Amino acid sequence: MVQLLPLYGAVLRWEDAMKELVETIVKAMVDHPDEVVVTEVQGQHACIIELVVAREDVGKVIGKRGAHAQALRTLISAAGGKQKKRYVLEIIEDR
Repeated sequence: MVQLLPLYGAVLRWEDAMKELVETIVKAMVDHPDEVVVTEVQGQHACIIELVVAREDVGKVIGKRGAHAQALRTLISAAGGKQKKRYVLEIIEDR
């Protein structure tokens, strides 16, 4: 079953809303928001959200001692729990 969510005047699928959530938060954190790329890889039991940012912005996304990365992972995990689906955030550093 595909659940649709109203968001910013548009209707999105739940998976698209999760991708949009990560993208919006990360773009607010970085110096080069135009270089933020968020992709989703669907699996049977989990959905992997891959995040690519500019090389100079990787530290901002990870944060001190991984605080920002952990906060993002906590948000997507909590939101995914409502759908009984596991989301995993991967920050891709090679670029």
